[in-house]
Amino acid sequence: MYLPYPVIEQLSESQVATWKRHFAGAGHERPRSVEEGIWRRTQEPANAEQSGWTEDASGRRRVVHYRYDYALDYTFPVPRLVLSELYLFVSHTAPAEEISAYAQDIRMWLSEGRWKPQQRGTWQRGDLSVTVAEFDVHPQDERADRETPNGFRSLDVRFTSEGYSSPVRTLRNLPWDVLAGGIRIKEKRGNPTISSDLTGILDFLPFQVEVGCGTSIEAGIPPLHYLHEVYRVTARKDNTLTQAHAFTLSPQADTLVQELLLDAPAKAEDLTQMFAQCFIAEPTAAHTALRALHDAGHMVGPVITHNFDVLSARAGLPEVFVRRYDQKIPPSPPRAASRKSPVAPGDRSPRRPACRTGASPRQGDADLLRGPGGADGERRLQGVPDRRGPRGGHSGSVGCNPGPRPPVRTSRRQGVTGPAQRSTRPISGR
Repeated sequence: MYLPYPVIEQLSESQVATWKRHFAGAGHERPRSVEEGIWRRTQEPANAEQSGWTEDASGRRRVVHYRYDYALDYTFPVPRLVLSELYLFVSHTAPAEEISAYAQDIRMWLSEGRWKPQQRGTWQRGDLSVTVAEFDVHPQDERADRETPNGFRSLDVRFTSEGYSSPVRTLRNLPWDVLAGGIRIKEKRGNPTISSDLTGILDFLPFQVEVGCGTSIEAGIPPLHYLHEVYRVTARKDNTLTQAHAFTLSPQADTLVQELLLDAPAKAEDLTQMFAQCFIAEPTAAHTALRALHDAGHMVGPVITHNFDVLSARAGLPEVFVRRYDQKIPPSPPRAASRKSPVAPGDRSPRRPACRTGASPRQGDADLLRGPGGADGERRLQGVPDRRGPRGGHSGSVGCNPGPRPPVRTSRRQGVTGPAQRSTRPISGR
């Protein structure tokens, strides 16, 4: 695999302008040209259903950390969006015999993939290097004073491009610092009011908004579980609405390293798809409605979001990004001094910490669940255009999501094409 790797082969003038204004540079609340993610999966009593934990079977662990840098490239007459640097780390802790078998498989895949050996434990192909290391006791476990279960060993695989050939300590330690924070605690559902009549928000003016994934999915961005499938975080292979999918904790069940070693360019198309979709997406009618509410003074402060698609900002709204690995709300989601209540549209709104923070019992939270799209009612928000759909519901407005559209597939040769039909690439038999 050679870099820069083309993500979108040809950009329009408006897309170049979008990149320069909303993604490039350091003048944003975070480096928007960088995509980064971490998963840590362990066996604990609290996640026994997904991890297979029992009193007699525990200690397995899988850690995945990736960081990709994107940029505009002008090598050819037309600008294109490219992956310029890559860092991908995978670590397994498992019974020693499984680690030994996994190491043997990796050596076979290195040979089949025609990776060239460099210094001890490192191979290279094209602009990527891969380092493989086995441990009786993982150095990060020594650092954290964590015990390794009897009979267990660890194996790390790290893919890097030239820009990450010597990753700094903070980057190397980041997933392990996250691991030290313990497993993620799921938020509990409250007691929301389910309503199809959105005029109820009139009692909470002016409000501040936190948006969830509904607006992103409506814009054609894949849901988060798409990344779970790409990075083999769980055994999920469909769109079943459940969180009971088994964790991928056995090295033999983890195909991520295998896919990269045998065909890195093909896997890179999956790895970069989420960022490509975020870049291609356009603000939806919901964002337009929020902008109208903001301009009319009914909505105040920045939009609070966990979404990394920048759609609120591209709709002309100030936004603050609050996603954190440690699940702590930043000291400032900044709360607008004039707001009466927070509003979080969507069916998970009662669990949003930013909405619960700082609201007095008298004010409460204006948690609006997605309803069937009821009548418009007699009271209208002054200054907000009427966006009623054919049945009288609020089409695309706060609390109403007309449903996801299929994601748009990007092509390295032809740019944006039609709806994607996600395919799987079987590895066995190559």
